[in-house]
Amino acid sequence: MKRVATAVVLIPIVLFLVLRAPIPLLSVVVAIVALICTREFLQLARNYGVQPFWRATYVYVAMLFVFLAVNAVSAKPLLATGAFIYTAGFAAALAPFIFLVIGMRRNNLATSLPAAAASVCGFAYIALPLGFLVQVRQQWAGAILLVYLLLVVWAGDVFAYYTGRGLGRHLLSPRVSPKKTWEGAVGSMLGSLLVGGFFLTHAQTVSAALLRAHLIERKDGYFALEKPELWSVLVLTAILNVTAQLGDLVESLIKRGAGVKDSGTLLPGHGGMLDRIDALLFAAPVLWYYAAWRVMS
Repeated sequence: MKRVATAVVLIPIVLFLVLRAPIPLLSVVVAIVALICTREFLQLARNYGVQPFWRATYVYVAMLFVFLAVNAVSAKPLLATGAFIYTAGFAAALAPFIFLVIGMRRNNLATSLPAAAASVCGFAYIALPLGFLVQVRQQWAGAILLVYLLLVVWAGDVFAYYTGRGLGRHLLSPRVSPKKTWEGAVGSMLGSLLVGGFFLTHAQTVSAALLRAHLIERKDGYFALEKPELWSVLVLTAILNVTAQLGDLVESLIKRGAGVKDSGTLLPGHGGMLDRIDALLFAAPVLWYYAAWRVMS
C-alpha cells in the first residue's frame, strides 16, 4: 500500500515537471535528486570499506547541473546539445585526475584511490545519466520524449512485477537478484513495447492534446519531427527496456555487494531514491543518443 501511495503522489509531480518546468528549474530539481542518489551511493561504497570524498563529490555533481541551467539560455537545440557533449565529456575525462589530486591531502594514502574511484563512478553512474535527461528536455519534442521514456520504464516495471509474481518460475540472476525471473523480464519487455510503442507512434496526437490543454509549449511537442515508423519505435523501445532492466540488476549488484536490501529509506515502499531511478540511469543515455542524433543529423 505504501508503494502505491508513494507512486500516486510522485508520478503527477514528475510529469508536471517534465512537461511544464523551465529548464533551469528542472535542472535544480534533478540536481537535488542526483545529490540524494550520490549520497546513497557513497553510503553503499562505505560498506565496501571505502572512505568517500563526500563534499568534493557533491560539488562536482552539482557543477554539471549548474552548467545545464546556464546552458538553457541557448534557444537552439543544436547549440545546447553540442555544448553539453563537450562539457560532459570533458568533465568525465577530468574527474579521475581531480579526485586523485584531492586524495593527495589524506593522511592515509591507501584510502585515496578507492575514494577517487567511488567518486568517479558516482559521477558517471548517477550525474551524467541524469544530466542526459535534462539535456533531452532542451531538444525539440524533449518533453514528449521524456514522457515516453518514463512510460517505457514504468510499464516495464509494473508488467515485470505482476508477470513475475504470477508466472515466474525461472530465475534471471539468482546471485544478484533472487526474485527476478525470466518470465518477469519477458513481461517487462511486452509491457514496454505495448505502452511505449503506442505512445510514441501517437506522439503527434498526444502533443496536440497537451498543447490545447496548455501543458506544453509548441517546441516541446512532437511537431517538428516526422512521425516515426512502427518498426523503429519498437526497436528503440526494446533497447530502452533491456537497458532499464540491466540498470535495475546493476543496482541490485551494488546493494548485494554492500550487504543491504535498499539504498535508503527516503521513499516509503520503494526504499531510497537510487532504488527508484536505477532503471532510468541506464536507459537515459540511450534516449539521449537517439534524440541528439535526430537533432544533429
